[in-house]
Amino acid sequence: MSQEAERVYTINLGKVWLSPNNQRAKRAINMIREFAEHHMKTGQIKIDQDLSQAVWSQGIRSPPRKIRVKMAKTDDGYVLVSPYEEEEKPKTTNVKEDKKSEKKSEKKVEEKTPKKEEKKTEPKSEEKKSEEKPVKKSEDKKPTKKSK
Repeated sequence: MSQEAERVYTINLGKVWLSPNNQRAKRAINMIREFAEHHMKTGQIKIDQDLSQAVWSQGIRSPPRKIRVKMAKTDDGYVLVSPYEEEEKPKTTNVKEDKKSEKKSEKKVEEKTPKKEEKKTEPKSEEKKSEEKPVKKSEDKKPTKKSK
């Protein structure tokens, strides 16, 4: 299946939230279909099962506010709308940036795992216990309001 045209879009589904809460995911699918018809200039739209699952993943009441899609025209004359998956970017070859990122990661590891300090407990001697005075309860009474 060779593809003639392939485009990536971010579709804003914010207006879906204006519809009743038990219709939102259905409306989101319809909005994706309308968006594809408008931008790809054809009425034959097929929505990929993975995209549909992404919209319905949080239920009918709370679809995502934005979704990134890839639209591809096929030889058969229809447009296939699927979720967009980013390609992994190659790692930088800049040595200075690598050293900075290593230092940052080392600091984070040290913060997460602080060194345990041994606590030295001194046994209380009998002299210290005898020096402590028992605390007496105060017998001060709070004044009460008198009713007239």
